[in-house]
Amino acid sequence: MNIFIWLWLGAIVLFGVAEVVTENMISIWFVAGSLAALAACTAGWALGGLSPEATQVLVFALVSAVSLAATRPLVRRFMTKPGIPTNSDRVLGMVAKVTEAVDNDRACGAVYVDGKTWTARSADGSVIPSGTQVKVQKIEGVKLLVQYSEKVEVAK
Repeated sequence: MNIFIWLWLGAIVLFGVAEVVTENMISIWFVAGSLAALAACTAGWALGGLSPEATQVLVFALVSAVSLAATRPLVRRFMTKPGIPTNSDRVLGMVAKVTEAVDNDRACGAVYVDGKTWTARSADGSVIPSGTQVKVQKIEGVKLLVQYSEKVEVAK
């Protein structure tokens, strides 16, 4: 029996096991290429002046590449998981009241917004005194980056 039959059967098993273990659609295309190369091996194909072994490797590479190009965008669309909304981003753009002076150099500061007290840092590095109204610019981890402005409008 041709040794290449065993080689392609081993490749099918190897790539198949790798696909099952990773669950990320990484090697399924190589399974398809190995199946095509196995078919070329059992049929004894030889393209042009190539040897049967070189033909099998070429068939493996071509089928793997074509199956990857044809199915990867579709697989990527189905495998992409949407982000989980947390509702914390709703405070962006809201006006908050400083409950503890915001001082980035001392790593302190807190604001009250949307019924919750948040740790806060100044977006521009300025010290913001307690009692001041600020606008929430950004969220970084569990801290709000806030900005003091003379023109902060309180939403009613």
